[in-house]
Amino acid sequence: MRFDRSLLRTILFSLTVVTMVIGVYQTLLQDNQNAVRDNYWLFTFGFSFYLIYWYLGRKDREAVPSPGKPAAPAAIAKKKVVKKKK
Repeated sequence: MRFDRSLLRTILFSLTVVTMVIGVYQTLLQDNQNAVRDNYWLFTFGFSFYLIYWYLGRKDREAVPSPGKPAAPAAIAKKKVVKKKK
């Protein structure tokens, strides 16, 4: 059984959004000067999830050729230049 990378990226992005929203909500709810410090762990987890999400997306983009650069045909790519001997 093979695990789908796009599903993992979707889950990571969802976790990123949820932890950041909970962190902001808790920070606004506490309404004291230590609120950001108390909820720092939520922001750290959210940012960590985002970094993993970004890294997996970068690996996927490197594997796919860019649409602006056309691929060379196989016949031209394999053609070798042969020099004639005198």
